[in-house]
Amino acid sequence: MRRAMLFQSPWGWMGISESLKGIDGIALPKRSKQAVLSDLQAQSNEPVEQGESATLQAASRQLLDYLAGRRNTFDVPLDLSRGTSFQRQVWRTLQRVPYGKLRSYQWIALRVGGRQYARAVGNAVGANPLPIVIPCHRIVAQDASLGGFSGGLSMKRKLLSLEGTLTQLQGG
Repeated sequence: MRRAMLFQSPWGWMGISESLKGIDGIALPKRSKQAVLSDLQAQSNEPVEQGESATLQAASRQLLDYLAGRRNTFDVPLDLSRGTSFQRQVWRTLQRVPYGKLRSYQWIALRVGGRQYARAVGNAVGANPLPIVIPCHRIVAQDASLGGFSGGLSMKRKLLSLEGTLTQLQGG
């Protein structure tokens, strides 16, 4: 059973889910609680039960502090077990991209096996269940264009603007 906590952020409703091992899902800001709950439920075949825990409360506080510009790292336990071993390797590499920096899909690919993995890296980045905490928004195209983002390009622009990196991109 997964437990989920929904909370209001300055950017809209957000949600975090956890397994027994740690945080296993984050729903980026949405207009409604129902949209957030649907997003979390879609991330796994396991049902989600609303509730709270010390880990969920810590994660929500850290996310709110991040959105307020008061935090740039996270220290809550993560459960990445739903990903394939390749996806987990990509997600661990994403965690090495510091706040305020941008990297390309190719940069990630070179660290997980080679340039030929760029497309597979893009798919793994897009499947990241923990956006913001695992900073997939910091990955951009080689030509310094925005690239993609599972939360939508306007959300990616907002996150990069918060971190002060949007101006480094072509037509940010």
